[in-house]
Amino acid sequence: MSTLMPLLMLIINLSTIAILWFGGIRVNNGSLQIGSLMAFIQYVTQIMFSVMMVSAMLFMVPRAQASAKRIQEVFDIQPRIGDPVSPNPTPLPPASTPKGLVSFERVHFRYPGAEKDVLEDLSFQAYPGEITAIIGGTGAGKTTLLSLIPRFFDVTDGCIRVDGIDLREMSQQTLRKKIGMVPQKAVLFSGTIAENLRFGREDATDEEIRHAANVAQASAFIDSLESGYETILAQGGANLSGGQKQRLTIARALVRSPEIYLFDDSFSALDFKTDLMLQRALRTEARHATVILVAQRVMSVKDADRILVLDEGRKVGEGTHRELMETCTVYQEIVHSQLAEGEIA
Repeated sequence: MSTLMPLLMLIINLSTIAILWFGGIRVNNGSLQIGSLMAFIQYVTQIMFSVMMVSAMLFMVPRAQASAKRIQEVFDIQPRIGDPVSPNPTPLPPASTPKGLVSFERVHFRYPGAEKDVLEDLSFQAYPGEITAIIGGTGAGKTTLLSLIPRFFDVTDGCIRVDGIDLREMSQQTLRKKIGMVPQKAVLFSGTIAENLRFGREDATDEEIRHAANVAQASAFIDSLESGYETILAQGGANLSGGQKQRLTIARALVRSPEIYLFDDSFSALDFKTDLMLQRALRTEARHATVILVAQRVMSVKDADRILVLDEGRKVGEGTHRELMETCTVYQEIVHSQLAEGEIA
């Protein structure tokens, strides 16, 4: 294709030169009118351009066929995660009972094709009205654990329950309506800030959006922008800093007002002051919801109601900060590697 187009253009130009050369001789001899010569040039040019288009199509058709084949392969893929034939309806607890209890019961998980479990014999409960934090070294399985709750993957063994129902007995739509998830990488779309926040719930009012932004500590920087909530964001939020993008994705989850909040290292780009203020506001805002927080920084999990310590896919500790400082060696190592002696207490 890279040589075809220049070659065809060369042929067209050489043909025009030849027509002008021999046609000029005939015009000079009086056997051909200038108008006839120009018409002949136009006809030849149109014919040559048509030939050029057909040649280009002949080169593009095989490419299009190969692309269509790859696209069809994607369409033909059957998702591994499917809804049950008869989904189990979610029971209605008493009005005074908060919803959103998450239970892991002897959960094992292994990625397809892997030789080893990422999570092994994991059991714990995350209660409504509490913040359950998960901490551990790189590769401990924290993000994998969080991905199992909205059923991005199914457990290899054991089960996960929400409000007493096995996730595999619920429809994905019903399950995910209960969840507001903030992924490790902040994802924003091209459009206004308000449109991005309403992606969590399209019928959210302006007041609800502003309240969520205020809780997420994003209102100050939004108000400082010239167009405020109508500021246009580039694809992926390229015109914002990392901390600003994280705060907007947190606000988007808050707009949903779900029963379960999942934060996957969502405070990593925030400074300590903003992190502290956000968690205090979040505790009030999500006082009736279940909050599961994955973090690398001890300061982000220190005040949680329950801290789960993972090491190579196994739970090696569970409790409050003070309890783990007395009983869990792995947690002690993480704390001492990040905090000074005066900050540990």
